Amino acid sequence: MLASPAIGRLTIKHLKIEFDHDGEIAMAAAALRMRTCIIALVLLLTTISVACAADQTITLRLGAPTALALERTFKTVLIGDPNIVDVHTLANRRITLEPLNLGATNLIFVDDRSIAITNLRIVVLGPGDI
Repeated sequence: MLASPAIGRLTIKHLKIEFDHDGEIAMAAAALRMRTCIIALVLLLTTISVACAADQTITLRLGAPTALALERTFKTVLIGDPNIVDVHTLANRRITLEPLNLGATNLIFVDDRSIAITNLRIVVLGPGDI
């Protein structure tokens, strides 16, 4: 005899859920996969933001400080070789670059979310160099 299904009603008479050792392992594996996916997503987004950072070269003359305005606000400046150039912050988007010695270095500007927003290559030449 066929029973007609009741629409909009679900009846469960005996529902028993048990977790055994295998269930705990499955839950731990699912949690590990979720963490791995989150870490991969964070690394992907970080890579994209670093790749989008504008790579530019700025040539400075020894003894001639230069003012620079960035398109976005920054929180931190990472200086590759602090013996080549010094950075003086004027505002959250403006800096002054002070050449200290001949050579080349890079500056990476990082925002408040620790994302690289600009990567500058700095070359310092002598006063008479071309």
